[in-house]
Amino acid sequence: MAPPNAALHCDTSLLQGRDAAEALVERAEALSEVLSLVAANSHHVERAAAIIVEALASGHQVLVCGNGGSAAEAQHLAGELVGRFRREREAWPVLALTADMAVLTAVANDYGYDTVFERQVAAFGRSGDVLVGISTSGESTNVVNAACLARDRGMSIIALTGREPTRLGRVSDVAVAVPATETALIQEVHSVLVHLISDIVEGSLVDRQLRKDLNC
Repeated sequence: MAPPNAALHCDTSLLQGRDAAEALVERAEALSEVLSLVAANSHHVERAAAIIVEALASGHQVLVCGNGGSAAEAQHLAGELVGRFRREREAWPVLALTADMAVLTAVANDYGYDTVFERQVAAFGRSGDVLVGISTSGESTNVVNAACLARDRGMSIIALTGREPTRLGRVSDVAVAVPATETALIQEVHSVLVHLISDIVEGSLVDRQLRKDLNC
């Protein structure tokens, strides 16, 4: 018997009778096509990175959340910015709200899963901070709830979503939308975007620090 939500996930197999080589070539073509469409709105990516740069440069923090594969991307972004991407530099305060299982399960058990990120925004979020919400559908209730509270707290909100329009995109300051409907493809593009945003943020902040040091 299929799980109750099976109808919500109707993506077809990547192979569909083809061998792996054929599937990889076709995947490369699909990624190239979608990335080209995202590139046509690259100002959204630049704006998202700029929001993060300004927050970190002014002593604020970035909170990141998502479910499933998007949870992995939330931790991916935090890992790149707390650790390093390409350059040696200081660590920055970027917190994945997906990583603390004690908090997640306690909040889900006591208040419901729709509140697991909202509750953490209430605990950690302050005016001037940033929330990055990642959702392939753009409709994940727990991510939208977190974004709504973040807005009330005076935080900036960045959304990484699939095709517009979405609830998450509507409550965000900037939405980087991937014009695709296949969940896996959207997630693959989100991974590219995490790397690109990390590179822009890191380069900008390192350059700022170098200019500051030279002026001293």
